[in-house]
Amino acid sequence: MIYAFIEKHKNDYGIAMMCKVLMVSKSGYYDWRKKQIQPLSEKEVRDTEIAHQIHRSYARSFGTYGSPRIAQDLASLGYDCSQKKIANMMRNLGLSAIIPKTVQRTTDSNHHQFIYPNLVKRQFQVKEKNKVWVADITYIRTLEGWVYLASIMDLYSRKIVGWAIADHMEETLVDQALKHALAVRKPEKGLVHHSDRGAQYCATSYTRTLKEHGIKISMSRKGDPYDNACIESFHATIKKEWIYRHRFESKKEARKSVESYIVNFYNERRRHSTIGYLSPNQFERNQQDSVCQNAS
Repeated sequence: MIYAFIEKHKNDYGIAMMCKVLMVSKSGYYDWRKKQIQPLSEKEVRDTEIAHQIHRSYARSFGTYGSPRIAQDLASLGYDCSQKKIANMMRNLGLSAIIPKTVQRTTDSNHHQFIYPNLVKRQFQVKEKNKVWVADITYIRTLEGWVYLASIMDLYSRKIVGWAIADHMEETLVDQALKHALAVRKPEKGLVHHSDRGAQYCATSYTRTLKEHGIKISMSRKGDPYDNACIESFHATIKKEWIYRHRFESKKEARKSVESYIVNFYNERRRHSTIGYLSPNQFERNQQDSVCQNAS
């Protein structure tokens, strides 16, 4: 900055001469210098602290958080700050949340397998875990070619409870994701598993596994993505927040990166608006603590 240059070299060349050569006023220089010497007001100190925390929250979210989630982050740290103020400060700081891109569909419902009825019927608010799981597949581009992510979400907490990544969309991909979820969650009988009508989810081996574990099978209506909106929303989120922002050299790199996003960020840290701006893991921990307190 010009005034900082003048301040640094004032003993070498003189203030008046440098202001003249650099075409700035002496009064402007002295006003600037006065501000450098004066201590910050309480409001300026607080705004500086808030700006620091906004930057910190934004960075920890990998640049994905907008003002609603950052406001929740700051509130958890004890800052009483409106979402509007944070939005204005983010604008002044040049920070903005990532805008999602349009994604193509991976569903192949052109098959002759049995189609199960829709049991969920867009009732996405669930009061207990392991009552409704939703599943879907999406694609990931790497320099070695495409890989595919099969994900299973528990609607109770929006936690991704099972996933698998492979370079194909065959039945074994969704089988692996399901086995992962079953091993981790160990659900009781009566759980509802909802998916679209894709051939993988209608496959005999997959539906047999579901039935063997006492799981009810539910499927979306034909051509209606809103029937499975929650898991499709997750895939849109992971793409805009992570996949589209990385250039994967290999399929192995993509697999490790996506798994890290799910485990370390999405499940553990990412705030979700439908569960009170908590992360899925924190929501489940809070609910478990509440149950224990009520039982004692």
